[in-house]
Amino acid sequence: MLGLGPIAFAAPWVLTALAALPVLWWLLRVTPPAPKAVRFPAIRLLRDLTAREETPARTPWWLLLLRLIVAALVILALAGPLLNPRAALPGGGPLLLVVDNGWASGRDWPTRKRTMDELIAQADRQQRPVILLPTAPPADGQAVHASAVLPAPEARRLAQAMVPVPWPTDRAAALEALKAVAAQANGRGSTHAVWLSDGLGDRSAAALAEGLQRMGSADVFDDSAERPPHLLLPPASEGTALTARVVRADPSRPEPVTVRLAATDGRLLTRQTVAFDPGQKVRDVRLEVPTELRNDAASLRVEGDTTAGATVLLDERWRRRPVGLVSGRAEGESQPLLSDVYYLERALSPYNEVRKGETLDLLKRDLAVLILSDIGALTGTEVQDIEEWVKKGGVLVRFAGPRLAQHADTLVPVRLRIGDRALGGALSWSDPARLQPFPAKSPFEGLAVPEEVQVNRQVLAEPALDLADRTWARLADGTPLVTSQKRGDGWIVLVHTTASPDWSNLPMSGLFVDMLRRLVGLSSGVTGAAATASLDPVEVLDGSGRLVPPPPTAFPIPGNAGAEVIGPRHPPGFYGTDDARRALNLSAAVTDIAPLPPLSSGIGRSGYGGRGEVPLKPGLLAAALALLSIDLLIALALRGLLRPPRFGGRAGSAAAGLLLALACLHPQPAHAVDASLNVDKATKVTAETYLAYVQTGDGTVDDTSRAGLEGLVSVLTLRTAAEAAGAVGVDPEQDELSFYPLLYWPVSDRQRPLSDRARQRVNEYMRNGGTILFDTRDQAPGGGAAVLQRLVDGLDIPPLAPVPEDHVLRKSFYLLSDFPGRWAGSTLWVEAREGKANDGVSSVVIGGNDWASAWAVGSGGQPMYAVIPGGERQREIAYRFGVNLVMYALTGNYKADQVHVPAILERLGQ
Repeated sequence: MLGLGPIAFAAPWVLTALAALPVLWWLLRVTPPAPKAVRFPAIRLLRDLTAREETPARTPWWLLLLRLIVAALVILALAGPLLNPRAALPGGGPLLLVVDNGWASGRDWPTRKRTMDELIAQADRQQRPVILLPTAPPADGQAVHASAVLPAPEARRLAQAMVPVPWPTDRAAALEALKAVAAQANGRGSTHAVWLSDGLGDRSAAALAEGLQRMGSADVFDDSAERPPHLLLPPASEGTALTARVVRADPSRPEPVTVRLAATDGRLLTRQTVAFDPGQKVRDVRLEVPTELRNDAASLRVEGDTTAGATVLLDERWRRRPVGLVSGRAEGESQPLLSDVYYLERALSPYNEVRKGETLDLLKRDLAVLILSDIGALTGTEVQDIEEWVKKGGVLVRFAGPRLAQHADTLVPVRLRIGDRALGGALSWSDPARLQPFPAKSPFEGLAVPEEVQVNRQVLAEPALDLADRTWARLADGTPLVTSQKRGDGWIVLVHTTASPDWSNLPMSGLFVDMLRRLVGLSSGVTGAAATASLDPVEVLDGSGRLVPPPPTAFPIPGNAGAEVIGPRHPPGFYGTDDARRALNLSAAVTDIAPLPPLSSGIGRSGYGGRGEVPLKPGLLAAALALLSIDLLIALALRGLLRPPRFGGRAGSAAAGLLLALACLHPQPAHAVDASLNVDKATKVTAETYLAYVQTGDGTVDDTSRAGLEGLVSVLTLRTAAEAAGAVGVDPEQDELSFYPLLYWPVSDRQRPLSDRARQRVNEYMRNGGTILFDTRDQAPGGGAAVLQRLVDGLDIPPLAPVPEDHVLRKSFYLLSDFPGRWAGSTLWVEAREGKANDGVSSVVIGGNDWASAWAVGSGGQPMYAVIPGGERQREIAYRFGVNLVMYALTGNYKADQVHVPAILERLGQ
């Protein structure tokens, strides 16, 4: 290598070609340029003349200079120039690259990879072999080992294939692997070792550095000063908030850190920035998020730190779990402070979604915990359903009371004595009892027991051999207060006192809240997996903290496995199924990090951010190529091949004709075409009456809407005096809506939100007497009330109410008691107060029975869709509703007048 200040040449012998530049100058100078052809008819007169003196044409000097510069750039590029070249590697033996490729290296892996490439290129220039030693266990589960002594090109390919892994390094194993490296390098000269560290220290860091130094010379790269690593610990739930803890390795400097909470699809739910003070190593971050968004949370990340340690995956354990409440004591409803539901709801609602209702109704929905407060004897169906639910992972919590004391069933963890035991009072010999400290095996372990908590009455358990094992809380006299039993994958828990202050003041204490939180924590969520089942990998984290499909080397984990299993076979990520995921986080096992300790003298230590080598070869070749392109253009110009086009004569006529043809073919402006189409459409729909449907952009829904309205028009023509010509589709963005008495608007999630112009058109249509039937198609894909809410955002929708029994829509043509479509059961909504405007006709009618599918007929006149569950009778009622709706929109509210009632009754009598 030849060095000239900040520039060096990897192949300096190529520079000898610069000596040939004078020869190239002479060759280019004596070589005339190509002759230039000039058309001149009189040249025939000069053919026979003899030239007295011929002077050859010469290449211009500036063109010669340009070509010499191109040749010089090519020669310099082939010489391999380098800007800021590294100093020659010490020693004469192999280059040993020790690479920390564990989880902490993922935060800036491209920089580490670039450093490896530069070191290997430097070894290649010195014709020295390379040995690679990754310190993290490989993904195939083998022990940490070094590569063979490789030529630099093969080592470069191996280094390019190296990626960070989402588990910790094993420097102790790397230190053992150095023994094999020493044997390979023996006899090859002094080895120079370079340790590309991740900036984290452990017990083996200093020993590894000393082992590298003993092999010859050693350098260490460490970027923790510029880009300190962070560790994000799994968060704790505090009400509606999540509190995460960020740990950093180097607490010496102030530093801001931002934590972001994201959903499964990558949506940002919230983010919070906190600042580390000098000397502060741990910082808590509180993330407030609404309940609806809280249940969508899937991951927590430290911004800018792309590692598996700075990423926490969230599963059902961090979501607000639905809790069902069933009470057998209705007498306290008029006095909330005496009601057990009042105290349960106040204790649970800050941390959970509370649902109240009947037992079987609650079990039809997803539940994590079911609480039965003083429920006595359950029915056989209730017992069977609850027991099946518990075996699948549910948690049943029961509170005692007078009813349970007299009518205990099988859904209790222990056998109970009939009746209850009074502690204290005028007729009792004993005093109210306090609680003992919670035993170690209890989920309440660690909770402080307030001295003021007392129990006045309880139900007693029958003595049994396993009663002590099933007891989670005791009174001071040793009698059980909370007992439990494992059934299947779930739990049955009994609190031997009431959830109201009748038998104890426990519900009025903070201990009651903490105990309920621990009980809810027993559940595995609404989609929890069995604790003993084997959980397959669903998605795992890579070395950059991104969720990726599991590799073939990832194996299932036991259902009760903890973070200690994390490694090559079980990388951090989601395990289980798509519907029941369990998060395995690296930071649950690695809870603390420390910086790389001071190393012994003689070991060079620097950062990755120093001036790296910059190869100038690509830039020089690019400049040479650009100058060659300029030379080519100059050569073509000198030969007369770059003449500007002239438009005279036939060529000009042809070009002018081509331009004229292009001008004629140029499309008309879109607004002009749309205007002509709108005029034709307006002329058509004003000549006769048409029913209209709103085009959603979903081809299937729009085709069904057209076929449905065409079928309804046929029924109108046969049965009524209304003369409807057909059905047309309208676009609120462009079409005028006032031509149509009725708009059928099917709800589809493919329809884009309305623009301000479209909202204005629809609002004017409703204010000026138009009627819109919004069909949410509740049981069809892409429909639903949520989609309707998004579509009508910004519309002037009046207050709505279910259709009253005496509403005109029930009797405008047929007498109807229900309004089915393809399906039945959806409530039909109209304006709550129709008033005198628009002749009392509701501007909005909303339902979800998919009427267009019931009305739709094919080309042969046959129905296109089956009607469920009523069959053809239901289709007939659907047609009658369509007739009533059209007559209601066309004729107004006149039948609401009582003067027409006798005529209608007389006609019904006939």
